[in-house]
Amino acid sequence: MPLVILACCLLVVSTTVLHYEVLRALNAGLPRLGIPDRMKLVVVILATFVAHAVEIAMYGFVLYGLADWHGAGTLDGGLGFSLASCLYFSAETYTSLGFGDFTPVGAVRLLAGVEALNGLLLIGWSASFTYIAMERFWKTGTGPSDDARA
Repeated sequence: MPLVILACCLLVVSTTVLHYEVLRALNAGLPRLGIPDRMKLVVVILATFVAHAVEIAMYGFVLYGLADWHGAGTLDGGLGFSLASCLYFSAETYTSLGFGDFTPVGAVRLLAGVEALNGLLLIGWSASFTYIAMERFWKTGTGPSDDARA
């Protein structure tokens, strides 16, 4: 269990830092990006989507490592335990979708709970940033010249 707790702490910190850096880079780079304002919002969505996908993969790989290499539990259900099932379970947990076709067993149950909470916070952060970006670019791009560029 101590290894799972350590993994949870490291994942929360590393996914938060990754997310912060992606949003910071977007905040700094979007105003200088030479594309129409409405396309900047597409960049925001794509960049945050990639950040979330990387974060999901981080949780999936750690889940696989903890279960397969350290015997900290497993996943029951579905097509059995594999890296693919860990990545799928991670996406399902991070987004709080919760189909329930996989169930964590053992100490990795803690990882699943932490991932759900962390995913909820990071998705909310992305939604907040997207709203702020939309508000900023809609204010600057309301004239007819913006419609002509798009």
